[in-house]
Amino acid sequence: MGEDWIENAVCRTADAEDLFVQGTAQNQAKTICTDCSVRTLCLAYALDHRIEYGIWGGTTERERRRLLKRKPAVTSWRPLLESAQQSRTKRSQAPVLAGPAAGPGSAG
Repeated sequence: MGEDWIENAVCRTADAEDLFVQGTAQNQAKTICTDCSVRTLCLAYALDHRIEYGIWGGTTERERRRLLKRKPAVTSWRPLLESAQQSRTKRSQAPVLAGPAAGPGSAG
């Protein structure tokens, strides 16, 4: 697939300087990524290429360093991140179970 995902990135139209900020401004910069459809691909790219600066996939430099340290054996982040994303999606779509069903003889 290459880097075709870049064409769909929300930040493609943002000012690049908004994504390369320091300190608490990073929290605001990360909001650009919130609803981006290619956020996972962007993060995988940044991790695979060890990009040190800027907001990528909704993460800061420090957050990416932490991920790299936590899983040093990972050679390609895309499959791992896509799997994690699918698991989160399945959990969020799971039906919410109500408490125990009222059966015969129950008070109510």
